[in-house]
Amino acid sequence: MSIEKDFIVIGSGVAGLTFALKVCKFGSVGIITKDALEESATKYAQGGIASVMAEDDSFDLHVKDTMETGRGLCHEDFVRIACGEGPARVRELIELGANFDRRGRGTEFDLGKEAGHSKRRILHANDLTGWEIERTLIEAVHAQDNIEIFEHHMAIDLITRARLEENIQPGSDKDEALGLYVLDHQTQKVETIEGRGILMATGGAGKVYLYTSNPDTATGDGIAVAYRAGAKIANMEFFQFHPTCLFHPKAKSFLISETVRGEGGILRLQNGETFMENYHSLGCLAPRDVVARAIDYEMKKSGDDYVLLDATHLEGYRIRERFPNIYKTCLKFGFDMSKEPVPVVPAAHYMCGGLVVDVNGQTNIKRLFASGEVCFSGLHGANRLASNSLLEGLVLSHRAVEKAVALFKDSSSKRVSQAHRIPEWDPGSAVDSDESVVVSHNWDEIRRLMWNYVGIVRSTKRLKRAERRIQLLLEEIQEYYWNFKITKNTLELRNIAITAQLIIQGAMIRKESRGLHFNLDHPEPDDTNWKQDTVFQTTVHSLITQTNPRIVTHE
Repeated sequence: MSIEKDFIVIGSGVAGLTFALKVCKFGSVGIITKDALEESATKYAQGGIASVMAEDDSFDLHVKDTMETGRGLCHEDFVRIACGEGPARVRELIELGANFDRRGRGTEFDLGKEAGHSKRRILHANDLTGWEIERTLIEAVHAQDNIEIFEHHMAIDLITRARLEENIQPGSDKDEALGLYVLDHQTQKVETIEGRGILMATGGAGKVYLYTSNPDTATGDGIAVAYRAGAKIANMEFFQFHPTCLFHPKAKSFLISETVRGEGGILRLQNGETFMENYHSLGCLAPRDVVARAIDYEMKKSGDDYVLLDATHLEGYRIRERFPNIYKTCLKFGFDMSKEPVPVVPAAHYMCGGLVVDVNGQTNIKRLFASGEVCFSGLHGANRLASNSLLEGLVLSHRAVEKAVALFKDSSSKRVSQAHRIPEWDPGSAVDSDESVVVSHNWDEIRRLMWNYVGIVRSTKRLKRAERRIQLLLEEIQEYYWNFKITKNTLELRNIAITAQLIIQGAMIRKESRGLHFNLDHPEPDDTNWKQDTVFQTTVHSLITQTNPRIVTHE
């Protein structure tokens, strides 16, 4: 027996909760989240949300900053939509109860400045902006009777028309999303959930790399699930590495927000010398791709394991009051950032590619929408402007509601026939695993090969090595998947391997360096041949994936 909901939301960050909160006025909603409801990348976002709120700022300036940072691959239509509609979406958050910092006791927002921004336009709640937004949305969601939350549930695969009807090709015009199979990894039961509108909002895939600022949930689930179903995936080669994560063996790459540099923090080598002025006119406030590559180069040149972020010249109270969480966390690991520089290294931070969507969040599969880090809307291009991520989730989820509701109303007479044809999950002849070490070993190998061969600086030779190994790993994972009963770890391994493969293939195809993708063998941008998106799609009936992603078009 399947669970029936009008709308299904996969993910519980800003994108998923915003959509759920707005669409529940039109029908029942099920939120699928593989951890606790609050556990998402949104929760850990420190810096803030970019929005034009000051009199000396303008939408055109925000658009210009975004486009320049995106290195020619931003889609201007959606950039203008996101920048133009952003303030209205932020004000809705404030009406829900979100408290952003203001100057003194007045009504004027205390706007921050981050790398790549020409004006102060970053709304923040100290250095816990993401948690303030997440808290606000969760409280609003809990107040709704029409939303059911499925915590500790993980999407296995989408159920589409192509999966049920052999004459329909995955991802074609005739295909549409009908529901999904979901693993309750506390009971180990697989449930079938049917819906007439599905939003993929699973976030990013930072865990594909050995070092990341992302939470443990960021395993590329939405990318892999949608790709297996025939969704188009674009620009996976553009993975953003945050330049400044705390270097400490027990810190799990704790992020030190870019706003520390925005307020005057300086990057130094271990000998005390500054270096960013040698790489960009904006120095320490250069775009993230420039700063991350500069740090990587200086570390390799010197042999040092880290560089230093120095904020000691700022007044102590400014550090403690503006960055209370960062200050306390650094202190916990033995660093008083008001008195001494802290060691920092780059770490995988944000996936700029993802599911291809239009300006309303619609993918190429009917009734399947995507919003937030999991999608490619064109806002970020080849490099994301700082604090535009929360903005994208708010704007795109809002726009997706109208389209999803229209499709929902159009399908009101189809539920019975669809439900009758959707089969329950069939585990086949799978048995309990007696060699779980395979999962942990493959997991570790993928993350290390991605860090070593497909990281901040790449080469054709390194990418070929990564390609060969990921194909072998996918074959091993496929065999394991079919032989043994599925678990959360198995599903995450399958997803992270497919996501890694897409990143590798995108990097191999792009014969240039642009934004976040830097190849030593092609060190310059090539606008003639490569000022375009890299799009992949699988069109075969498969629960794993093809061993080699197929590029379908350059858009």
